[in-house]
Amino acid sequence: MLLAPGLTAIELPADLTGRFVADLTRLLPAEGTLGLAVSGGPDSLALLLLAHAAVPGRIAAATVDHGLRAAAADEAALVAALCAQLGVPHVTLSVTVAEGNVQAEARAARYAALAEWMSANELSALATAHHADDQAETLLLRLNRGSGVAGLAGVRERGLVPQTRLPLVRPLLGWRRSELGQVVAELGITAANDPSNADDRFDRARIRKVLAEADWLDVPALSASAAHLADADAALEWAAAREWQEAVTRVPMGLVYRPQAPRAIALRILTRIVTELDGDTPRGSAVARLFDSLVARQPASIGNLVARPLPEGWSFSKAPARRG
Repeated sequence: MLLAPGLTAIELPADLTGRFVADLTRLLPAEGTLGLAVSGGPDSLALLLLAHAAVPGRIAAATVDHGLRAAAADEAALVAALCAQLGVPHVTLSVTVAEGNVQAEARAARYAALAEWMSANELSALATAHHADDQAETLLLRLNRGSGVAGLAGVRERGLVPQTRLPLVRPLLGWRRSELGQVVAELGITAANDPSNADDRFDRARIRKVLAEADWLDVPALSASAAHLADADAALEWAAAREWQEAVTRVPMGLVYRPQAPRAIALRILTRIVTELDGDTPRGSAVARLFDSLVARQPASIGNLVARPLPEGWSFSKAPARRG
């Protein structure tokens, strides 16, 4: 993974560096140190190399070791060695992944560790290597599962590190995976390879192969559609917040909802009601069934809640405790 012996600086084509500078400048203030999440894969290594060429002296890198793969520690060590050669501060963050949905728990642990690292080092923002192919793959994957707008919404160029107010930027959303791989390969660097990326047991791996082989699919256009859906999702969230204020009332036994908005917004209100009263976020399909029952004026249950139609709305309360 290392550069040629003795090489401590890199020279990328001016058009690539200029393109990355333009992408980064649009997202960040001109001052401060940018934190990079670098796993050792080709995408994040390209992010490291582009950022080092574009804003030398203004970056720091972190690699998160989830402890889920035997090779992860060696990959983190190689990233650390490359950063040392480039003069980029680097740290390996070891985390413990809670039981449950491994991918979701790993993501939560990763961002929590990166947020703590950012705060401790007063970094201006965190940059990740999400790119156009990531957006397109996620869109197709969720379309194939019948997801709604929230599920289809792509990530945005600018956001917040989950569960924090720390800035998160994704300057590579306009770049293809192949372009990033070329950046790494032309410098003679061998990136880490996660075998799961080519394992046909995983839906994303199969979709990745389809995108690579189907030249009639316009990946940047798919990525743009995912971004448009993110805008639509934000608009629905804004409308749902207003609907909550105007149509949801607290009562001694729970909540009453007098729906005024279209179905897409009402489903979000129902999800929030169930989450608030029951403590767990329900599946979208369960919320849709609940909505259909209430529209048909039929009582229904979801989780530990009972929902009943009222003359002018719907009531939600905890189900009575069962007797032993």
